[in-house]
Amino acid sequence: MYQVNLNLDNLPAIRYMEKDGFFLRWNGFPVGAKVQDSYYAFNHLKFTIFVHRYEHNNVAGVIGTTDGDELITPANETTTSEGYVVVGFEVVPCSVNHNEKLLNNVKPYSKYPSRIKCDPLSVGMSVKEGKPVIYTYDVSFVMSDIKWVSRWDTYLKMEGAKVHWFSILNSLMVITFLAGIVLVIFLRTIRRDLARYEELDKEAQTHMNEELSGWKLVVSDVFRSPNNPELLCIMVADGCRILAMAIALIFFAALGFMSPASRGTLINGMLLFYVLLGFLAGYIAVWLWRTLSIGERQGWFSISLRVACYFPGLSFLILTLINSLLWGSDSTGAIPFTTFLVLILLWFGISVPLTLIGGFVATKAPYLEYPVRTNQIPREVPAQRFPSWILILGAGTLPFGTLFIELFFIMSSIWLGRVYYVFGFLFVVLILLVMVCAEVSLVVTYMHLCVEDWRWWWKSFFASGTVAFYIFLYSINYLVFDLKSLSGPVSAMLYLGYSLFMVIAVMLATGLCE
Repeated sequence: MYQVNLNLDNLPAIRYMEKDGFFLRWNGFPVGAKVQDSYYAFNHLKFTIFVHRYEHNNVAGVIGTTDGDELITPANETTTSEGYVVVGFEVVPCSVNHNEKLLNNVKPYSKYPSRIKCDPLSVGMSVKEGKPVIYTYDVSFVMSDIKWVSRWDTYLKMEGAKVHWFSILNSLMVITFLAGIVLVIFLRTIRRDLARYEELDKEAQTHMNEELSGWKLVVSDVFRSPNNPELLCIMVADGCRILAMAIALIFFAALGFMSPASRGTLINGMLLFYVLLGFLAGYIAVWLWRTLSIGERQGWFSISLRVACYFPGLSFLILTLINSLLWGSDSTGAIPFTTFLVLILLWFGISVPLTLIGGFVATKAPYLEYPVRTNQIPREVPAQRFPSWILILGAGTLPFGTLFIELFFIMSSIWLGRVYYVFGFLFVVLILLVMVCAEVSLVVTYMHLCVEDWRWWWKSFFASGTVAFYIFLYSINYLVFDLKSLSGPVSAMLYLGYSLFMVIAVMLATGLCE
């Protein structure tokens, strides 16, 4: 069922409903309802507008809208002025079967002949082909003690704090468990073996090398360049850019710089940070490329250019396909062509040059030198009892367990119109997610080296990056069970398109934590 969202003085309409002793709150209201295979329209709206009385010498000095529009300023600003400001906006939708004969001579926006009884629990206006639907509304103004500066508190009220704390505690338990494994690996295994190896003389070391097993056998192959090193550099750099953007964006949102009262600030901030962080992406890509190629500077321009076009190109392709569906459906939600031009200008006018500059700076910076020499001939990898992809796929469950609760609230905010403003919790969960991904990648890499598999680069990337696979499965589950009212193949394709965009971004950002 479609949802109607109304705004009055930048305040969304709120709908309250009591169920089983609990008061439920929604933003907006549904177009209608389905009762026993029949559809009914909510054709009468009962608005309640809460107003607060003010007294101030200069009205415009204390009151304004988030769009920058000023209220009417008194002719004499030195005199005390009185007035009312909107501090609340509630709506009750009803289905009323109007008397058509009574309304034959009534003009639009004129007063209704009699008082309308609005019962939100009953339905009366059935929707039938050829039958006109008459819409009416009534408005009540109620005095309120809520002040102008506090009018958004109702929308931003944090609900379910215990659930968020449970998510954080669950993540801390996972981190502690993985940290214990990492501690055992480094302190009891690797450090002990290296200390014992360094105490031996050369002859004893030669004899010991013949008896080595596990990760010690692949010391001379562990830094061998992976397959498709250019693609790995590009994906790691894009992931670094996305992760840095997410950390900066959520940090400033947690500080209150991006309030839902100012519509569009979150998206604008996301674009701003992503464009400016092109320098970081270019630097990381070329630096990693030089490390893998042992100081090679040639090809830095190609690497930088591909970084500037890889994820933005995929995003632009998905956005274009989604917008084509909206254009084909004559939807008002389609992105205007001028907005596309602005995005292209930001991409090629700012992002690409910054990425190239970052890549050029990386050619002058020192690269990471390997502590051991790589053998000329690659060591043969023994046959494994189980395919490595099973371990990699299973590793993604731990990062997913860290974020799935916040993911539910974020999905509800995007698709069900609920306000999400617990950015403080989200920032903590993001930091914990980075820690879990890093520990998971480290453990998976060690397990592969223990079975003499030195091809760890890509496996380490996808060990933490496979969390995106579970997010996509969760998105499908959310579509089937939580968005049952989503109607039509176009709506489903839009949802899957945006979900695919989110999954790719998450895969790159979490794979970076290898």
